Amino acid sequence: MTALRNKPAPVRFADRAEAEAYVASVCFKHGPPRLFGVELEWTVHHAEDPGQTLDRNRLAAALGEHAPPTLVPDSPQRPLPSGTPLTVEPGGQVEISTPPCTSLPDLFKTVAQDISHLTAMLADHGLVLGDRGADLHRSPTRMLQVPRYAAMEHAFNDVGADGLAMMCNTAGLQVCLDFGEEKHLRDRWAAVHQLGPVLIALFANSPSIGGMHQDWASARMRTLYGTDPVRTRPSAVCADPAQTYAKRVVDTPVIVVRGPSPSWIPPRRFTFADWIEGALDRGPTSDDLDYHMTTMFPPVRPRGYIEIRYLDTPAPGGWIAPSALLVALFSDPSVVDGVLAATERAAGRWLVAARHGMADERISRAARDVVALGVEALPRTGLSHDQISAISRELEGKL
Repeated sequence: MTALRNKPAPVRFADRAEAEAYVASVCFKHGPPRLFGVELEWTVHHAEDPGQTLDRNRLAAALGEHAPPTLVPDSPQRPLPSGTPLTVEPGGQVEISTPPCTSLPDLFKTVAQDISHLTAMLADHGLVLGDRGADLHRSPTRMLQVPRYAAMEHAFNDVGADGLAMMCNTAGLQVCLDFGEEKHLRDRWAAVHQLGPVLIALFANSPSIGGMHQDWASARMRTLYGTDPVRTRPSAVCADPAQTYAKRVVDTPVIVVRGPSPSWIPPRRFTFADWIEGALDRGPTSDDLDYHMTTMFPPVRPRGYIEIRYLDTPAPGGWIAPSALLVALFSDPSVVDGVLAATERAAGRWLVAARHGMADERISRAARDVVALGVEALPRTGLSHDQISAISRELEGKL
């Protein structure tokens, strides 16, 4: 979900307390829950052979004026006709990020138009969108040769092979929701995390990734888990999530330092707190901290709104049901209370869900309760009777 706001001038931090206060203020914003959006990411394949290495020039030609500068340096990067921006990930995955919306039917119409336009552009050049959360066919290969991704790959390689696979071979559906009013923030934060294992299992469709992690329900989530634990594992569910997350961000190692040099790899290992205390020859600004936060990849990421990142990209059309389910489950505090009760038995079973999916009894029981709760709440979303019926059938068919 592309958030629009006027950005203040960068500030420098006197100490870590100021940096933590900044993170908490920009990541956890509260108010009446009105807005939502989706971000859809796909791997891209040659129609004649999905296992063929993606041709960079063909992808650039297909995206034309919509291509980002990371792929075509002099591109104007015009949004899609609906106004949705398009970006490209390190392995050539394409992503659309909708502007914030207050109407679920309008959001669905916009995304359908975006996907139709994107699919047609790619088809004209013999390319197709993938239909899973991970590329089953190709080994991880980084297409985008830019300083950010080179630095990330360098950092993740120290941990293992999962980092490059996450960067280049995964694709996710992200659903974005407002935090809601301050008095409800803690419950919504807890609920969206407790839902994680349940919805991973319910919508998992990535049984392997580039030859790795065979026979997983969601190899994509397994790969995220193994990338870099300090920045990719779930956040704490606690009494003060904003302060706890802010501390996590400031204590996380910096893996990208922007500058005029073609290399953005840090000269040595240091955290953002270390940077404030003099680890480099210049102190960090709020712009540096904003950028550092873009290298945090937990399955739920606070960005002034809740960015839910734990869903595999589904087959064509499959994005509608999980998006509607999440909007319905957070449509009212009473429904959120129901979510907390329904998911308690599955809380924390992230890796179990990624490995076994709905075969895990505790998760499958929670999923039945969650689907029932969501179907009951769907009329709150403004969708038509026919849409609700179709989504309900699809959700119940996954149990």
